[in-house]
Amino acid sequence: MSKNRFKVIRPAVLALEDGRTFRGRAFGAAVEAEGELVFNTAMTGYQEIVTDPSYRGQMVIMTYPHIGNYGTTPADDESRGNWAEALIVKEVCRAHSNHRAVGDLDSYFKERGTPGIEGIDTRALTRHIRDKGALKAVLSSAVPGGATLDEGALVARAKASQGLDGRDLVKDVTCEAAHSFGERKGRPLCVAYDLGAKRNIFEQLSGLFDLEIVPAFESAESVLARNPTAVFLSNGPGDPSALGYIVENVKKLLGKVPITGICLGHQILGQALGGSTFKLKFGHHGANHPVQDATTRKVAITCQNHSFALEPASLPTDVVVTHKSLNDHTCEGLRSDALKIFSVQYHPEACPGPHDARDIFDQFYGFCVRG
Repeated sequence: MSKNRFKVIRPAVLALEDGRTFRGRAFGAAVEAEGELVFNTAMTGYQEIVTDPSYRGQMVIMTYPHIGNYGTTPADDESRGNWAEALIVKEVCRAHSNHRAVGDLDSYFKERGTPGIEGIDTRALTRHIRDKGALKAVLSSAVPGGATLDEGALVARAKASQGLDGRDLVKDVTCEAAHSFGERKGRPLCVAYDLGAKRNIFEQLSGLFDLEIVPAFESAESVLARNPTAVFLSNGPGDPSALGYIVENVKKLLGKVPITGICLGHQILGQALGGSTFKLKFGHHGANHPVQDATTRKVAITCQNHSFALEPASLPTDVVVTHKSLNDHTCEGLRSDALKIFSVQYHPEACPGPHDARDIFDQFYGFCVRG
């Protein structure tokens, strides 16, 4: 390691609620963070990951060891800012190399007030979460260089922090008011609930529909007054069981207009049908999750980001589970032709990730418009 690799070395500590602590070097903003630890298995896409609103309330561990090598560019932002509470990596690359880059990851985090820690064994930390399940944690580096961080106090703070269970985080990330997205071309109208959507999901939809975005608290009556051809429920953060106000509005839409959902939207739709959700041990976060279509038996490698899942046994008998995860056999899709609904748990737009499942958007268009 060269002497000039770090302009200023700031010690940092990541403290877990179970008492474990990890010491490393801080990067990004000199602020403290707390949240639930999740690991992401993608090799690229760190900028899209931290700007995904679904990561509100979570600190992300990247299992790939070298992060930041292609820098950052505004073109890769998936929303209006950073939503991940912190980023935890083995090593940050400060000498990025990419013709699209306008800056490095460290500076990008400083500008946006996001902290990070490097120099710890991220794979050991990932194995720990796989064994113990999701854990609350606190990251601190807001001390003078060389000072001793109080690990005991940080562990106590981690234990006392909120975590994700029972929290409505959608209210933090949804848009403030209804607005159009893309050009109006006289095509069928899709009204999309913004529950914390990634920009590329709306980009895909706006290539097929005239698209209007509404906030999470928009009433069903307001949506129906727009006379939409379809309603879309986006991805988003937090515990789906805490979103009763959204579920109630979706119930009022059932049978009146075709509906589809992605990720959190899939869970909301399942609850509107009478189903329930449960928390996964450590969630699905990454770009290499195999999902099988129950009808065709085809397998798609998908991008995923969720800590909760639908309980298939809780769904009505006339609702078909269309997809399942080949990692843990959880519900990855549902459909009801009678109610004109279908949804998937994964992110078919895959930013970052493979494009195996992008035809879901074409399926949605055909389902809504052609019948």
